[in-house]
Amino acid sequence: MKIQGKMFMWLSIFFLLVAVVYGVWSKEPVGTTALFLAFGLSIMIGFYLGFTARRVDVGAQDNKEADVADDAGEVGFFSPHSWQPLSLAVGGALAFLGVAVGWWLMYFSAPLLLIGIWGWVFEYYRGENRTQ
Repeated sequence: MKIQGKMFMWLSIFFLLVAVVYGVWSKEPVGTTALFLAFGLSIMIGFYLGFTARRVDVGAQDNKEADVADDAGEVGFFSPHSWQPLSLAVGGALAFLGVAVGWWLMYFSAPLLLIGIWGWVFEYYRGENRTQ
C-alpha cells in the first residue's frame, strides 16, 4: 500500500499546482474549486493509504521481487449482505433532490440518512451478524 499512498500524494501535489495555475490564468471560480476539491480528495486517499500501510503487513505490491501469485489468498472481510446502503442511497437521493426541488425534502432525507449511518456502524453489534 505504500506505493499507492505515495502515488496519490504526488497526484495531490499535481492537482494543487494545476489548481493554482488554472485559477491565476483563467480567473474562473468553478473549475478552480473543482481542482482544489480534487486536491483534497486525493490527499485524503493518499493519507489513508499511507496510514494504513504502516499498520498492516508488507504486501506483494511493495516488494520489487514479488510474483503475481504472492498476492493470492484472502484479501479481507467483506460484508455478505447489508440493507444499510439502500437507506443511505434513498436518503442521499432525497437530500440532493431537496437542493433542486425544495429544502423541505431534507426533513424526509435526514432520518433516512441517520438510520442508514447508525445501522451501518452498529451492523455487527446486534442480530445474526453479532458473532462475525
